[in-house]
Amino acid sequence: MQENVSLRNYNTFGLESRAQFFEEVQSTAALTEIIKNPLWKETPKFILGGGSNILFTQHVDALVIKIAIKGIELIKEDEDFIWLHAGAGEKWHDFVTYCVQHDYAGVENLSLIPGTIGAAPMQNIGAYGVEIKDVVETVEAISVETAEMRIFSKEECLFGYRESVFKHALKGKYIITGVVFRLNKKPVYHVEYGDIQKTLTEMHVEKPSIKAISEAVIRIRESKLPDPAKIGNAGSFFKNPEISAEQFDKLKIDFPTVPGYPTIPGFVKVPAGWLIEQAGWKGYRDGDVGVHARQALVLVNYGAGTGDQIKALSETIQKSVYEKYGINLSAEVNFV
Repeated sequence: MQENVSLRNYNTFGLESRAQFFEEVQSTAALTEIIKNPLWKETPKFILGGGSNILFTQHVDALVIKIAIKGIELIKEDEDFIWLHAGAGEKWHDFVTYCVQHDYAGVENLSLIPGTIGAAPMQNIGAYGVEIKDVVETVEAISVETAEMRIFSKEECLFGYRESVFKHALKGKYIITGVVFRLNKKPVYHVEYGDIQKTLTEMHVEKPSIKAISEAVIRIRESKLPDPAKIGNAGSFFKNPEISAEQFDKLKIDFPTVPGYPTIPGFVKVPAGWLIEQAGWKGYRDGDVGVHARQALVLVNYGAGTGDQIKALSETIQKSVYEKYGINLSAEVNFV
């Protein structure tokens, strides 16, 4: 157990924050031991995965538990599917790479998303027409109160758009330790979203494959999104807002070029990046914080920025977009 530990290297924004106490756990047994230890019973606990969806605005007066539980294991298979168990500390993209290499379909559209396995179901990560809820079988988690293991079915996870039960009703009550995925041996390709088909054509790919789609997604993401190792960021900072079809029709009158994608009946999803860019924020910079020049959905720390500065910028952008379009933007990033 360490004290007063810098978290700068544990968050992709590269923000300075210090943990009152810090421990890295590499097994479920080690995690259970900490939770059961009477010395830490009353100490607040903060669970840290890959740090790719966190904005630190203050020091963390808690026991920060870094989840580093690794391992990818084949559970079972049949003619159509294969079930894999992955530890919560595995990097998400490493898991995707493993699946692509073994020709297991279902997560190739989610290539190069930062973060860990444990954070993926919490956020219900998604991209290019695929969400993690499409491939999750069960989620394993330890109770913070009792240290008992609970297996959550996909239905019990209450997945929504960048949402799950772990962000709301059970927030702070369970620590995800592993996930079982059901992957497809008979791929159903999703190439109709974003620039995937266009990129496959540029790659001279005539017949889609798991590997080709993964490579196309990686190419697209690398062309649009900054590398956190070079510029501090947490990927998409805001969720794409869903508005009523009626509100969208009214919006189209004043802004004919606004894009929208029908979701559930009566609602339309509007790209937050488009709204932010059209409001004039793309490429904006104030000191060491700003909006990325290639992707308006990404707020960045150029080196010495603070969490408070990034938070203030995000709130100014939210106000600007609301004043122009009457649409509220919600942060996808978690403020700490």
